Amino acid sequence: MWGWKKFIIFSVPFVLLLFGAVAWFFMRKTIRSRLRVAKQLKADPDINDWLVVFGWSRKVLYVPMILTSLVACGLMAMKQAGWIGLNAEILGGVWLGMFILNFLVDEYEMSIKVLLIVLLCMIVLTLWLLFLDWLAPFLRFFRHLGIHISAMGYLLLAALFTLAILISWLRGLFYYVAITPNYMNIQIGPTETGEQIAREEYSTRIDTGDFLERLLGFGRIVITFSDQRRQPIMLLVCRIGKKAARLESIRGKIALDRHQPAREGI
Repeated sequence: MWGWKKFIIFSVPFVLLLFGAVAWFFMRKTIRSRLRVAKQLKADPDINDWLVVFGWSRKVLYVPMILTSLVACGLMAMKQAGWIGLNAEILGGVWLGMFILNFLVDEYEMSIKVLLIVLLCMIVLTLWLLFLDWLAPFLRFFRHLGIHISAMGYLLLAALFTLAILISWLRGLFYYVAITPNYMNIQIGPTETGEQIAREEYSTRIDTGDFLERLLGFGRIVITFSDQRRQPIMLLVCRIGKKAARLESIRGKIALDRHQPAREGI
């Protein structure tokens, strides 16, 4: 039987969820999320082109590693169930290689020139090892690392990186940039806290210099300001090709208000 102390401790998460639900109920009309603003811009008859974007965390670049972890989790689960024979150390070495590759994508900017140089160096290294009959021992090195992760371990690693990406998406609901032909609105909070900037006071450019990021569908929208005291805004966005085309269309237009009939004085 539970005492009152255990019952109180057990109830804490549910009480917090209840308080959160109540707070959201009373503040729901004042919350200016990215999705709500996009809906409002879509319904505005005076605005045909608009773009609402936010900056992803660079952890989103670890999606290939997350997928590798999920595949490894499934393979290890089948191995533990006795359905397949599998060398766990080799699988751990493959997972480590994917993690290192994702780490390099995250840490360094890889232009096409740098990528070609890296590939050339890898080919030269492979030929050198092959000529000295060291290629097989080099590949067996990953097996000797003894990386043995259970199915739950791979699942936990995938869940941790997925959580980081999810937190980035949730933050982007309230920290974003809405761009229209006449102005840009910078939102920095869940309520009305924001700043509107006229189109003449800022400029935009697209940065897809990182070739590996571009292969994953990501790029950067860089916003600079006429006021040199303001720091530029750099947003890592997905589907950069579509967003770049939309941004180019927006910056080439000026929206005019539709004629409104004169109102009679009261």
